[in-house]
Amino acid sequence: MPILRARALALLLAALASGPALAGDRPDPADWPAVEASARGQQVWFHAWGGDPRRNDYIAWAADEVEARYGVKVTQVKLADTGEAVARVAAEKAAGRDTGGAVDLVWINGPNFAAMKEGGLLFGPWAEDLPNWRHVDVAGKPTVVNDFTVPTEGLEAPWGMAQIVFYHDTARLPEPPRSIAALGTWAAAHPGRSTYPQPPDFLGLTFLKQAAFALVPDTAALQEPVDEARYAELTRPLWAWLDGLAPDLWRGGRAYPLTGTALKQLMADGEIDLAFSFNQSEASAAIANGELPDTVRSYVLEGGTIGNANFVAIPFNAAAKEGAMVFANFLISPEAQARAQDPAVLGNFTVLDIASLAPEDRARFEAIDLGPATLSPEALGRSLPEPHPSWMERLSRDWSSRYGVGE
Repeated sequence: MPILRARALALLLAALASGPALAGDRPDPADWPAVEASARGQQVWFHAWGGDPRRNDYIAWAADEVEARYGVKVTQVKLADTGEAVARVAAEKAAGRDTGGAVDLVWINGPNFAAMKEGGLLFGPWAEDLPNWRHVDVAGKPTVVNDFTVPTEGLEAPWGMAQIVFYHDTARLPEPPRSIAALGTWAAAHPGRSTYPQPPDFLGLTFLKQAAFALVPDTAALQEPVDEARYAELTRPLWAWLDGLAPDLWRGGRAYPLTGTALKQLMADGEIDLAFSFNQSEASAAIANGELPDTVRSYVLEGGTIGNANFVAIPFNAAAKEGAMVFANFLISPEAQARAQDPAVLGNFTVLDIASLAPEDRARFEAIDLGPATLSPEALGRSLPEPHPSWMERLSRDWSSRYGVGE
């Protein structure tokens, strides 16, 4: 999912200058029967990145279920860049539109959430009062309440877990590199057989952050806002490694795939031997639909890989706050979460504590065939935390200036 763009930031700054938002209508999520009653008949405009057909299909299924059960109509507004929705909410605040906003629910995380929270652009708190919140695994999956180091404080609700997994074709590459250092060595010995998506693509930026965890001498600094006094020193090993890697990449580092989908296609076409994804089940799904051979397998790097949660949030001036909460609550129901975890549907691992579920709901997850190339939660291990949002923005800008490709 793309990061907040310059236009959205400019509009956000204008909104901040306009003063705090008015309270507007504030439904009480703790009174859930009242929320459901008010939600019936509402139209929810769900602004979400539309670049993944499988996720679009899943959202459509969830929308149909919520309309049938609760009388709430949910329509996905497919975005090329989440910053479009953030900019619209910021512009409405700057114009004094404190009710009846155009965005009822938005899929955000990381820099987008930090910017909206700081700008007073979010309704809440509400997420931790949802009836299905009682099953969310806060203890075992702390990223469900910390979005890129920023506490969510009930202002957004998680709806899926994501973690970087690497995958390789065992027929062509039996023993893949299992660390960032080993990847550089392997790439030098196999020029042209690896690459990564071009920043500011979200997956490409996550690759940079994964490398930073291995190469930055003080990884604790990644959990804090970028310190300009130390930035050059901290990132010197990262840029040196990327400089060494670039000429050994696909097309000599003169071009990069634009998205994770394009990266997977290069793997499918046999142009590269190593790929990665933020969807733990991507390789299994690609095997099932014939995109990748059944000899492909997934793995994680030694020391772990970056993980996070996907979130939905309600803008401060949303016209259908109750309907948005009803939809968000359905997204974290055991039924919806089990469907999302099925690699044949979406392949997103659940945000729930499965042990806390009723036997019939646990059975939903136990019945899922994760596929031949999907790692179990135990094999995935505990994920590395996302760096502070400022690191994503700074690395994106610097990568573009150094390599002459980007925004």
